[in-house]
Amino acid sequence: MTTPIVKKSNNPPSKNLAKPNSLPLATRRLAAWATEITLLATTGLVPFGLGVYINSRSDINREPLNPALVVTERAIARPLALPADYGIRNVAWPTNYLWMLALLAPTALSWWQLYLLAKTGSTLPKRWFGVKVVNEEGTSPGLAAVVVREGIGRWTVPMSVAYILWRYSFAFPNLGLFTSLAVLMVMGEALALPARRGRKALHDWLAGTYVVDANRPVSSPDLASSGRGLSGVSPQPEEGNAALATTAMAMSYPQAEVITTDNSSLISLWRRMQQNPSLTLFGVALTSMTAVLATLIGTQVYIQTQQGNRESQKINSQQFLELVKQLSPESGASIEDRQRTILALGSLKDFQSIQFLTDMMVKETNPILIDTIQQALTSVGTAAIPELQNKNQFLATELDSVGSTSPEREVRQKRLQVNQQTINKILNVYSGKTLGLDLSRTQLGQSGTVGGSFFNLVLDNIDLSGIKFKSANLNQASFKGSRFRSVGDDGRWDTYDDAIADLSQAQMKQANFTDANLSRVLMTRSDLSRATLNRANLSNARLIGANLSSAQLVGADLRGTVLENASLTGADLGDAKLQEANLYGARLSRVIAIGAQLSFANLTKTDWQSSDLSGADLERANLSNADLSATRMTGAILRSAQLENANLRNADLSLVDLRGANVAGADFKDTILTPSRQDPADQFVQTPELGSVSAVVKGVDFSQAKNLDGKQLAYICTQGGVHPRCP
Repeated sequence: MTTPIVKKSNNPPSKNLAKPNSLPLATRRLAAWATEITLLATTGLVPFGLGVYINSRSDINREPLNPALVVTERAIARPLALPADYGIRNVAWPTNYLWMLALLAPTALSWWQLYLLAKTGSTLPKRWFGVKVVNEEGTSPGLAAVVVREGIGRWTVPMSVAYILWRYSFAFPNLGLFTSLAVLMVMGEALALPARRGRKALHDWLAGTYVVDANRPVSSPDLASSGRGLSGVSPQPEEGNAALATTAMAMSYPQAEVITTDNSSLISLWRRMQQNPSLTLFGVALTSMTAVLATLIGTQVYIQTQQGNRESQKINSQQFLELVKQLSPESGASIEDRQRTILALGSLKDFQSIQFLTDMMVKETNPILIDTIQQALTSVGTAAIPELQNKNQFLATELDSVGSTSPEREVRQKRLQVNQQTINKILNVYSGKTLGLDLSRTQLGQSGTVGGSFFNLVLDNIDLSGIKFKSANLNQASFKGSRFRSVGDDGRWDTYDDAIADLSQAQMKQANFTDANLSRVLMTRSDLSRATLNRANLSNARLIGANLSSAQLVGADLRGTVLENASLTGADLGDAKLQEANLYGARLSRVIAIGAQLSFANLTKTDWQSSDLSGADLERANLSNADLSATRMTGAILRSAQLENANLRNADLSLVDLRGANVAGADFKDTILTPSRQDPADQFVQTPELGSVSAVVKGVDFSQAKNLDGKQLAYICTQGGVHPRCP
């Protein structure tokens, strides 16, 4: 039965009803929605943009990115198939606060708007455009209905459909296509569908809400179309008196809102259950039996699985004990029998056999049996690595505890070498099957000579993707052509599931990485001094604080690489690709970077003293506060580069293209600007044609440059430069 409820308004009619808006309701709904999205985007993008701008400044101290932002970045990167970033980059300290504001402000605004919508039926934009959301009773929808309407209906459903279609289609991982698909799904969900009272969107269907004109009474035809009340149920003959009473109330109280309460759905369901008790009982019984049966089956499967595991372990333990007896000195077994027994132990592939073989290997003195034990452990595979790693660390600590002249040192060093050789063999055999393998703090560097032999880790052309070498000793190891990064299960590069190795804080002195793939690999504070990285792919790798002194990086790909505060003193960067790389605060004194590509690179506060940058491309590079004293830059390209407060004392800038560069505050004391006669020995730089030299400083403003002498000013003025003393 429909019960009339009268809500009396305390406001006079002239103030209670606002002036109707001339725009159609559908237009105002769209405008209100667009305004809501704009407000959210503005509160997020404005602080984010300010943070990006401040982070690009070189005069602000830097600190690690806030952990909350790191977690958020990774949470977003995984479902959207963005490249995983396992390092924590440094940003300007105000950027942390601005990006946190960009994260929190839209969240707070969203919940505030949801609260307003739940309590009043209108967000601020909806109120501005005269739009209101009501429930079946014509009142404010409440928080639960609003969460279903906005959180599930408006966003979760269309975004989930768009994501599933994108993730399992040819478009994956193209983020632009996903964005387009998501927009189409959101717009499609908002299309009105046929309803009992006109038309409404999917989110209104789910939440049981209606969008009405806030400038009209709730009982207007927006909801009660075709003579129906808000409940959508026409008065029946037996309810004539109630209908008449409702009409009388409306006539008696012209300022009141007449609202009807509809509980017909719940009442109908309850009546059906009362009318069919046997059917209801059958449904409850069937559900209960299904739940009990599923629980019993699951419990039985679990018990059988555990019992099978225990029986298998028991059998393996019995076999293990029998095999160990055959290896005892009292058994009198021959070398061949012992070899067969060792291989049988390896075939068990359980923890106790691996541990026994690992211990036996370092104590055995017979070379034949040592080789057999290594073969058995290699057959076990990567499952033997954890125990070998534990033994490796123990042997390395034991070796460090004895003096260099101790007679025990040679014995202990030999044991360590056998352990290292076994790990080396397993990594070679199981190339590409090492994802998640942990070799952190493992001693795999070159060991000293023992009886004329020494160990050297050789893993050339091996797939080492996903291995953790954190703080490991890999000195003088050879990784020529090896891959430290590979595609994940999706078979695509640059997605969240890429297998990427961790070489942070590893010791890799004099290691050979020629032609190796180290893209996106984490090498924070690693030691690569005198390492060979010619033609290696280090794009987007993280080498914060790394030591690359005297390293060979000829032709290496370092695009987008982070080398903040890294040391590259004396390194060879000839023809290296360093576009958009971040070398903030890096030490590059005495570097050879002939022909290096450094366009758009961040070289703020870098130290290039006595380096050779002849023919290098530094277009639009940021060299603010950089020390370029005594640097040779003959023929380099510095178009539109930032040279604010740079130290260019005694630098050779002959034939350098400075057009568009910012040299405010730069120190030009004894800087060579005038092209000199070319040395016949210099084959990498050619003197330009006569007339092209005039474009070197044309239009460059030297007004705020420091320590310009008369000769430099004469050259600047005659070649089209700008200075107050030019005629």
